[in-house]
Amino acid sequence: EIWSIDKNKKITVLFSDFEGKKVNGPNDIWLDNKGGIYFTDPYYQRNYWKRQKPELEKQRVYYLPKGKKTAIIVADDLLKPNGIVGTPDGKFLYVADMAANKTYRYEINANASLSNREVILNQNSDGMTLDSNGNIYVTGKGVNIYKPTGEQIGHINIPEEWCGNLCFGGKNKNILFITASKSLYKIETTVKGIE
Repeated sequence: EIWSIDKNKKITVLFSDFEGKKVNGPNDIWLDNKGGIYFTDPYYQRNYWKRQKPELEKQRVYYLPKGKKTAIIVADDLLKPNGIVGTPDGKFLYVADMAANKTYRYEINANASLSNREVILNQNSDGMTLDSNGNIYVTGKGVNIYKPTGEQIGHINIPEEWCGNLCFGGKNKNILFITASKSLYKIETTVKGIE
C-alpha cells in the first residue's frame, strides 16, 4: 500500500491493489508537479508475509494521478524496478533496475506515460536523488555521483556494506542525508538538492 500520514498521525491509504490483486510492495516514489505519484513495485519476499509468491506477474512502474485510487502502468519493461526520481521540470524520470544493474531515463509525456527509455547508468540503485545542477546521486556501496549524461564525477564513501536511500535537506537544502545498513549519515555539500 501507499499511505499518507498527516501531522496528526492520521493515515490515509492512497493505493492498495491493482486490478483486484495485491501489489508486490511499493518501494520508492516520486511526486510530480501535478501531485501525481510515480512508484516502483518490485517483489522482495519478506519473512513476515503470509503470501509466498506475487499475485502480479510483472514488477512495474506505476503512476497514481492526484486524487485517484486507480494506478496506471507506465513501465513494464523492467525486471526489478527500485530507485526512482524525476527532474524538477517534469521532463524525465530515472528508474533503477536492480536485476539488470542499470538505471534508465524515460521521457515523461503530457499524459504521465513514459517513452524513449535509454540506459543512462550501468549501475542499479536502491535510492537516488538529484541536485540543482541535474547531477544524479545513487546509492549502493556508498554514493556515486553522475552528470546527467551518465559520466561519473564523484563518490562518497560510507563505511557500511550498503546504502539504501538518500535525500537533500536542511535549511538551505545543501545537506545530503544517507541511510545505510545500520546508520544515518549526513554530509554538507556545495550544491543544493531539488524539491
